[in-house]
Amino acid sequence: MKLIIQIPCYNEEENLGVTIKDLPKSIDGIDEIEYLIIDDGSTDRTVEVARELGVHHIVNQKRNKGLAYGFMAGLDACLRLGADIIVNTDADNQYCGADIAKIVKPILENKADIVIGERPIDDTEHFSWKKKKFQHLGSWVVRMTSDTDIPDAPSGFRAYSREAALRINVVNKYTYTLETIIQAGSNRMAITSVPISTNPELRESRLFKSMWGYMKRSASVIMRSFMMYKPLKFFSILGIIMLIIGGGIGIRFLYFLFCGTGGGHTQSLILAAIFIIMGYQTIIAGLQADNIAANRKIIEDIQYRVRKLEYKNNINKKKADE
Repeated sequence: MKLIIQIPCYNEEENLGVTIKDLPKSIDGIDEIEYLIIDDGSTDRTVEVARELGVHHIVNQKRNKGLAYGFMAGLDACLRLGADIIVNTDADNQYCGADIAKIVKPILENKADIVIGERPIDDTEHFSWKKKKFQHLGSWVVRMTSDTDIPDAPSGFRAYSREAALRINVVNKYTYTLETIIQAGSNRMAITSVPISTNPELRESRLFKSMWGYMKRSASVIMRSFMMYKPLKFFSILGIIMLIIGGGIGIRFLYFLFCGTGGGHTQSLILAAIFIIMGYQTIIAGLQADNIAANRKIIEDIQYRVRKLEYKNNINKKKADE
């Protein structure tokens, strides 16, 4: 059983040493542990420091492409290297290396394919009151849209089985954390969470410059993912809301009509018709999007089979060369 711990990095020469030294050297049930960093166009000595620290694999990106792209590049490299389990952690040592044994345990016991570390958000001192509330709110929205029970959706500390990693796709350019949970819920993957601890903050988050900016981008990712993976439900909710509004305005017009004053409320009739037509068209759009989503699932299944065959051939070739 081979575990590869991947670490997305961008200008982390000062923090990488602390993070690497905190990673486990052995775990019960794991035969091999290797480290991999994804250098996201760093302009400092991140790569040199990684080599000095004995990191086994380095994925170089010539320019900064963002967290989501780096995450997928890391998964691809780990699968090509024959990883049976892939753990993603942060380069700023936010997560405790000792907890890696916790998050791989459900996979080793064949109880889950994706495991997400649940941080003690309310007890984390460097999280502001506002950030704690928004973290809880965002996780609740993700739970509602994904039909999962993950309490800490933004957590980047997570483990994937090989089968789960083969099926993961991230299309947004901002972050992988929210979209992958919604995708896992839509595809009925076995996903769970385990409580973990966190280390003191070494630097401020680079994912967002302000809480408002983070909220906007996260809301955009959630909405787009919900619309992509559950289009019929998404558009049906919008359509029904419009139909209810249109119906309410229409009933109001009928009330005045029966009272003999309908002539002065013609605009209500027009507005009611507009909302009802929009609601109907939105539901029709949902049915069309649902057909597109069904085709996408077929394509994803083909992609999964191609990936599996490609990575298997790649591993066999390496073994033959050795």
